[in-house]
Amino acid sequence: MPHIAVHIVQRGHDRGNCFRHDTDYLVYLANLRDLSAKTRCALHAYCLMTNHVHLLLTPSNPHACALLLWEGRFRSCLVDSAQYVIACHRYIELNLVRAGMVPWASAYRWSSHSGNAGRASNQLLTRHAEYLALAADETSGMRLIGAYLQWAMNPLSLRQSATLRTAVLRWSASN
Repeated sequence: MPHIAVHIVQRGHDRGNCFRHDTDYLVYLANLRDLSAKTRCALHAYCLMTNHVHLLLTPSNPHACALLLWEGRFRSCLVDSAQYVIACHRYIELNLVRAGMVPWASAYRWSSHSGNAGRASNQLLTRHAEYLALAADETSGMRLIGAYLQWAMNPLSLRQSATLRTAVLRWSASN
């Protein structure tokens, strides 16, 4: 369905590593850039872990996500809740902190966090409407970045995190 955010989790075969070298990450991001542009799926957040990937995309037309999934061999979980979009955004970008890989999200270079936080330019990203709604004044970049950083530093509740994890794992197991 167009304009509905999609949270994609791609895991390595038998949960094995997907990435072993920096070039693996770079090639994946280049392919993701090309595929998201080709299929017209806006990329809002991503996190490339060693053995899996989280993506938050919004397809622009009914076939865009299916084309990205087919060509990129991704799997998706469709959700139409704006609250879920915001929670997924935070869940994706803070996943590596929960995994104990880094003390804070901005310390990891293979995540969209620095781009969304205004610390680095990231042309892969398209800001989701819910992200833009974090700031009262969309025209103020500094206000938006400040609101994002304040929002990103507030961890999900245990219930929110468990709900997202359960939904992703349940969907993954059924596919």
